[in-house]
Amino acid sequence: MPALAIILVIAGLVLLFLGIFVEAVKFLLWIGLIVLIIGVVAALLRFLRRQV
Repeated sequence: MPALAIILVIAGLVLLFLGIFVEAVKFLLWIGLIVLIIGVVAALLRFLRRQV
């Protein structure tokens, strides 16, 4: 019985950390997307300024 409790606690901790990391990855994905869009806009503005 104690071995089963230990396994359940370890499995619960692993699932908890996976849930946290998945949320962090989703957050970082959005941050990366925003940074990418800002970079593209900055590159386009630089290109347009050279043309004028």
